[in-house]
Amino acid sequence: MTDPAYVALALVPGIGRVRLEVLLGACESPAAVFAAPARHLAGLPGMGRAAATAIHATDPASGERVIARTERAGGHVLAPDDPRFPPALREIPDAPTLLFAAGDLARLRRPAVAIVGSRSHTRYGGEACRHFAGGLARAGLVVVSGMARGIDALAHGAALDAGGGTVGILGNGLGVVYPAANRALYERVLRDGCLLTEHPPGERPHAGSFPRRNRIISGLSLGCLVVEASVQSGSLITARMALEQGREVFAIPGSIHSPQSKGCHSLIKQGAKLVEAAQDVLDELAAVIPDTAPAAARAAGRTEAASAAPGHPLLAHLGFDPLSMDALSIRSGLTIEALSAILLQLELEGHVAPLPGGLYQRTP
Repeated sequence: MTDPAYVALALVPGIGRVRLEVLLGACESPAAVFAAPARHLAGLPGMGRAAATAIHATDPASGERVIARTERAGGHVLAPDDPRFPPALREIPDAPTLLFAAGDLARLRRPAVAIVGSRSHTRYGGEACRHFAGGLARAGLVVVSGMARGIDALAHGAALDAGGGTVGILGNGLGVVYPAANRALYERVLRDGCLLTEHPPGERPHAGSFPRRNRIISGLSLGCLVVEASVQSGSLITARMALEQGREVFAIPGSIHSPQSKGCHSLIKQGAKLVEAAQDVLDELAAVIPDTAPAAARAAGRTEAASAAPGHPLLAHLGFDPLSMDALSIRSGLTIEALSAILLQLELEGHVAPLPGGLYQRTP
């Protein structure tokens, strides 16, 4: 069981990893930190009077109450020396000093890939997200994302639909569903995946909690895939953190006219790897994926290649860019009546998507 005094100390505002190491190095135990004179604490390297005052204003017994609330929420408190603490997060800059987890904690030790993107994604982005998340999950990788609306929610759902694992990183405490529209997803991930957060149970999200959450999304993963993102997107913050942590960064290209693809294109210009299929990600990560994953990864690649085999001849005339019925008729030589029947069948089979304005687009 995690030391309650450590829990109380780790949750003192302003006491991060560096200060915690200084305090424990000087006082040897969390209980001794609370018992030390404020003047002694203030004089330690990097501390100061404000930090010492905050420690003395904290009730050491508050750690016991936090642990009890976590258990009532069905979760576990993880300190860095806990064997269940994700190994990947121990070594990142500004590593978390405390984590709260609920669900299948074994997911935290599996090789993982982060998938992030816009809350206001396009249809293309949603299809691409499901395609990649499902393929990576079937290959044995855990899909990590931030439990937000849009791409995050689609990534978690697609990974679970594929029978794989997912970890949702929260910007709030266990028991708080944010956004409220994701309640069903929250319950599903809690049941079939894992939820992870730095925040104690019941804590509401605030503006500063989401950027800090992003470093955990990237830090838990071998690489970070950005599906769609504007140039001001928080997904680009996650990608930058991934680079700082020595992780791979992948980006899916989109239309040059779509604002939701500008962020991905910017990443590609800066050196992110352009990917068109889940196998592209698996190939790049082959050297760092543990030995438990390559066989599944190769099998997933073969399945993906087989699914991309040519289908109806009309698909050769219909690209992934929107096309009108008249233009398609000219390309294929078919009448509008014949095209209507064929396109309906292809739409039912999932090969074609109708778009506003009477346009059609081939789907992945």
